[in-house]
Amino acid sequence: MSTVRSTDRNIERSAVRSAEGAAGDHGGFGVGIGWRPELDLTVERLPGIGFVEVIAETLRPPAVPESLRILRDRGVRVVPHGVGLGIGGADPPDPRRLEHLARCAEAVDAPLVSEHLAFVRGGGLEAGHLLPVPRTRESLDILTANVRLAQAALPVPLALENVSAIFAWPGEELGEAEFLAELVARTGVHLLVDVANLHNNRVNLGLDPLAALDALPLGSLAYVHVAGGYEVQGVWHDTHTRPPTPEILTLLAELCRRHAPAGVLLEWDADYPSDSALAAELDRIRSRSRTAPWSPSVHERPSAPGPLSDGSPRQAPAGDGPETDASRRGPEPTGEGPVSGGSRWPARAAEVPEGGAPPRLEPGEEGSAGDGSRRPATGGERPEGDVPRWRPEPGRAGPEGGSARDRLAAAQAAVVAHLVAAGPLPEGFDPDRMRVQARSLVAKRRDDVARSWPSLAASLGDDYSRLFFGYASGRPKPPGGSRADATAFAAWLAGHHRPTPPAIPTPTPSAPSPSVPVPSVPARAVPAPSGPPRSGRASSSLVPSPGVSAEPPPASRPRPPGAIGRVLRLLSPARLFAAGRRDHHP
Repeated sequence: MSTVRSTDRNIERSAVRSAEGAAGDHGGFGVGIGWRPELDLTVERLPGIGFVEVIAETLRPPAVPESLRILRDRGVRVVPHGVGLGIGGADPPDPRRLEHLARCAEAVDAPLVSEHLAFVRGGGLEAGHLLPVPRTRESLDILTANVRLAQAALPVPLALENVSAIFAWPGEELGEAEFLAELVARTGVHLLVDVANLHNNRVNLGLDPLAALDALPLGSLAYVHVAGGYEVQGVWHDTHTRPPTPEILTLLAELCRRHAPAGVLLEWDADYPSDSALAAELDRIRSRSRTAPWSPSVHERPSAPGPLSDGSPRQAPAGDGPETDASRRGPEPTGEGPVSGGSRWPARAAEVPEGGAPPRLEPGEEGSAGDGSRRPATGGERPEGDVPRWRPEPGRAGPEGGSARDRLAAAQAAVVAHLVAAGPLPEGFDPDRMRVQARSLVAKRRDDVARSWPSLAASLGDDYSRLFFGYASGRPKPPGGSRADATAFAAWLAGHHRPTPPAIPTPTPSAPSPSVPVPSVPARAVPAPSGPPRSGRASSSLVPSPGVSAEPPPASRPRPPGAIGRVLRLLSPARLFAAGRRDHHP
């Protein structure tokens, strides 16, 4: 693990780096897109790309995929985007994950790194999703300490993203924008505002996105996310597999009218359209936005946190005690707060993706049992006692005792256990929304397994989804990612006298061996892609699913060097087929 660096030094280094060379207008990032291995050549040839994001858990620094190196040589900024840190969790950030983020930033010469204001695990279980944190004063104290620890360990500034939520925590004390504003006032952390998530939370939680834009400290804004999803039975699913809706683009314009961000980035994670369709979406974003220079030095956080409420000096950010009254109040009022008198957002119209009904998400989904219990998945054939049950983590205090971290840990563990391990419904939560969240996580696992082992899903045909829900509902995802989940599913099928599926494919030389432990981290629920997959540049500097490997990657197949190797890869039959399919995508 690297030594801890001071935040002052980090911000100074990033400011120098951003001044030396910038993409976009006047030193800003401009308009960008999320870089994915399947889109490497597409991103390289898209016009006007000022910056890209890469999922940090898929990188293996100091090695960097060739496509990212090409983009960097053109002056395109590369921002590592983490999904597995869980900075909103009860425990301090994992030093190993922080070290990985730091190495990623240094490997791509990043101006900053970004993560999510979320928790992703609890009670020893991985949620497989970015879950919202409870917006309470006690939770804010803990989050403040976690953010300060992360800032001290990173060589560049940190930006945190607001997340999309299907359910809300009971007893919340702060609104979403107020919670973020206080966090910024305490830590100086930057904001990554996802306007699609503001829209999603309007649909799912009834929050006013315009009031949020008015209340957020946009002076600390780093850049903006835009993405699409779909609505099913009144619940918006943030899948990043559809174009942004007109309402989302309107929110983008409203944000840019209030404050010009350094950049605006389109997220698209699966079901990729043609290159021309992606270019058209980026043009739509350009037409609704404006960008400005990136100036991290003006948002420097205070170097000396205030004393504790009893007057004693603060020794280290522990997160287990209250902040001072001044820190709780946050910045002085500026007169630019939300307009009173209720929501100024128009009534929501039904939104259906182009091309018909939204993709199938939850087979057999009709209502709930009404008493907080979860109905069994349709067609589930699991004998009684076949499901591993969650038990409280040893050594953790219950919600009535222990420290603030212990209380938050118990609450988050109960939520994760209910969502992934059929644990009891925590008190105060909406049973229908929790059931929808739980089933959407199973749907995500189903689609990941289908991508990891296509022949297994194909061999089961129309029964695949029903059988997978029978296997996975209430059963936590095993360690080892989607391949381990697929293997466990195959064993479950054999135990239920189902036809033996084909053997799982052997990993390619560029992918990590199944024996290499890759911790599970969250990803969004997305429909399984149709048709042949896009072909991407093979790279030993990527892992197939988000995670930070504790072991070095296996040796990769030698590749021809330089321009000759690049031409050979571009002219490969698989590459030509994939490029032709993208260019003629309906």
